[in-house]
This record gives sequence, structure tokens and C-alpha cells, in this order.
Amino acid sequence: MFRQSSAHGRARSCLGNIATVVKVVLLVVVGGLLLLELVNSPRLGDFLPGFQSKGPLIGLLAGHWQNDSGAVCKDGLREVDINLEVARRAAALLRQRGYRVEILPEFSAKLNGYQADVFLAIHSDSCIENLSGFKVARMTHSSVPEREDLLVQALYQAYGEATGLKPHLNTVTEDMRQYHALRRIAPETPGAIIELGFMGGDRYLLTHEQDRVAVGIANGLSAFLRQYAPTATPRK
Repeated sequence: MFRQSSAHGRARSCLGNIATVVKVVLLVVVGGLLLLELVNSPRLGDFLPGFQSKGPLIGLLAGHWQNDSGAVCKDGLREVDINLEVARRAAALLRQRGYRVEILPEFSAKLNGYQADVFLAIHSDSCIENLSGFKVARMTHSSVPEREDLLVQALYQAYGEATGLKPHLNTVTEDMRQYHALRRIAPETPGAIIELGFMGGDRYLLTHEQDRVAVGIANGLSAFLRQYAPTATPRK
């Protein structure tokens, strides 16, 4: 009888240990998912009263994110992965400078009437190996043409300086000028779309020097906001 009770006790203890391990694993998984969500969202402080940044709000759209792969090269390099990683790095830089930043997926419901101090959609160009360069465009019929022209100019200058790429103006398309997100955001929100470079000719930059790419974006947006932000101007 004693031996049976002892065996049952050991079995219960073993089951208890297994249950504890399972709980710990579940907590780690849930915690990891929450951390990933926070990385892709505005800073946690933006949700807490008294801890919100006073800086201007920047909306970054990571092209094709949560929708499709975008362009795909023969070796499997996907546009969406480049766009999202660059958006995250640029957001981190801008947050360090005191700005509030949101990273939005391709067809976010937030885009309808989206209000921010500036908006930028981030994309990469095709896998053509003998082409190199970047390009920036705004809506053809803008509600704030002067501000958006300045935004485009600021991005051209800062991005070129940071990456060493030249503008590839003859491949700016009407699809860029009529990009769906630029048509959906609030008319008073200055917005633009950037093609970071060609996944063929500019592959090394886009895959191994993403910090330089992010700096170009962050510097261009900062330069624009230093002139047009209606709220407190963060440090450079």
C-alpha cells in the first residue's frame, strides 16, 4: 500500500514537472510573439499616457508586407523582406531622434484618411542586373504640391548622399505617381514613394548595407520635417 502511494506520488510529481515545463514554453512563445508585435508597431511609450513622444508622426509603409512577396529574384531574394527590414531600421533611427513612427503593411486599413506629418512608402525595384539607381515620386495631382516637392527633393539628396546611388529618373512610372496608398492617405498628409534600388544591380547595397539605406531615408525625412513639422523639432 505504501509502495503504491509512493509510486502514485512520483507519477503526480512527474506530471506536475511536465506541466510546469509546458507553461514556461508557452510563456516564452507568447512573449516572443508580443515582442515581435511591438517591434512592428509604434513604440510602447506611444500607448502610455505621460510617456508619449512630442515629436512629429512619421508613417512608413513596408511595400508588400502582409500581402505578397513583391519581386522575387531567381535565387529566391524577395522584395518584401528588403522593404520590411529597411523600414524597421529607418524607424529605429527616427525614433532615436525623437520622432514617433508607425510601420504599416501594404493594405493597412489605417491608410484610409491616414494623418501624419509625413508618409513614405518603401519599395525595391526589379532583379535586372544591369540596372542601378533609385527613384522617388509623389502623387500627380497633390493637395500639398509644394510640400511634397520638397519631400521628394529632400529624399533624393539625402538618400543619394548616404547610399552613393544615382537617381534613375527614366523609370519613374505612372503607377508610382498613382500609388494606392498615396491616394488613400489624408490630403493634407505629405507623402511619397521610394524605390530603394534594383534588386539586381544594387543587390549588395540592399542586402548587406541596409543601415546605409535606412540612414538615407531617415536623413531625408528629418530634413523635410525640420522645415515643415508643426510640432517640436527633434534633434538631428
